[in-house]
Amino acid sequence: MESYLVGGAVRDKLLGIPVKDEDWVVVGARPEDLLAQGYRQVGKGFPVFLHPETQAEYALARTERKTGRGHNAFDFNASDQVTLEQDLSRRDLTINAMAESTSGELIDPYGGQADLENRLLKHVSAAFSEDPLRVLRVARFAARFAHLGFKVADETMNLMHHMVASGELDTLVAERVWQETEAALTSPSPQEFINVLRQCGALAIILPEVDALFGVPQPKKYHPEIDTGVHTLMCLEQVAKLSDDSAVRYATLVHDVGKAVTDQSKWPSHFGHETLGLPLQNQVAKRLRIPNEHAQLAALVCEHHTKLHRVQQLRPTTVLSLLESLDALRRPERLEKFLLACEADARGRTGFEDRDYPQRAYLTAILEAVTLLDIEALLADHPNRSPAELIRDERLQIVSGKIAELEITDA
Repeated sequence: MESYLVGGAVRDKLLGIPVKDEDWVVVGARPEDLLAQGYRQVGKGFPVFLHPETQAEYALARTERKTGRGHNAFDFNASDQVTLEQDLSRRDLTINAMAESTSGELIDPYGGQADLENRLLKHVSAAFSEDPLRVLRVARFAARFAHLGFKVADETMNLMHHMVASGELDTLVAERVWQETEAALTSPSPQEFINVLRQCGALAIILPEVDALFGVPQPKKYHPEIDTGVHTLMCLEQVAKLSDDSAVRYATLVHDVGKAVTDQSKWPSHFGHETLGLPLQNQVAKRLRIPNEHAQLAALVCEHHTKLHRVQQLRPTTVLSLLESLDALRRPERLEKFLLACEADARGRTGFEDRDYPQRAYLTAILEAVTLLDIEALLADHPNRSPAELIRDERLQIVSGKIAELEITDA
């Protein structure tokens, strides 16, 4: 019985980046052999065990055989006769198909180290095409490693094209699609996830609402990049610099989906795209079972982002209504997320990447002034007034005063 460190841990060690999780493969062993040594078995699909001391995962070397359509249609063979090379051959990418012995020897039967050096994401074998989830995984690895110069190999992109055309992606369950999408969104280059999916045709299946944005024109005056899909990619690039919160990044991804369904006769103008985008976002949320926090934030950004962009020109009543619509007084932490997504939208334009976004500080300053209102004392001083009307009137006065103060400061 021999154990080997495998997969991401070996890859990341060779890249010189921190190793988060260690996975091990055991060759020449049966489940009872590991149980006898104190390992604890977990998982139902195939034998995986937790080390009695480190709790690291140890899986028996296995081969697999596709039995039908979809990500889970496989039979596994995890006998003690399966070799390490056979186990590595079933992995997705060559950079994930390397192993290291306990003595430190690198086992690399499929050229993973060379592909690391050449910054290539390349499939191990034709068996890659048997698992449709791997299309999303490659796109996720592109998002994770693009900043290091990694690209998808041409032959792998071609294979992914064929997989998409086969209809296999239709078999993916929502939870796994969202799991891969969220991981990609929190990667250093989330725009590459969308870019790779679009290149192989998968974006039209996974996120058709986003795919539809490519080729939709915008006014050159405000959007020198013109194409709404390109703008979306640029926004994702900007939000990665502002926040690592997956809800903020998701809201940024889908904030403009309404532009694909505005009146084409009025293009490049997109009047009403904010409200037109809401049912499309709802479609995405239901189809992929997006967490409520993400969906709610995305809806707020979709409906109100253009108001924030011109907040310094809004009347006090409109500013107060905006704060109320965002529930900012009760949930200031959500307002901060809203502001970050809107800033990414403003900066995700050619030539605007490094522009200041004073709207964020402007609305935050107004909210801070409103929160200083002592409601209990106010109600005590005006016992005969309607509480709701009294509070709103006082808040409106505060907003008006703060706006006047900010205008003097900016003058």
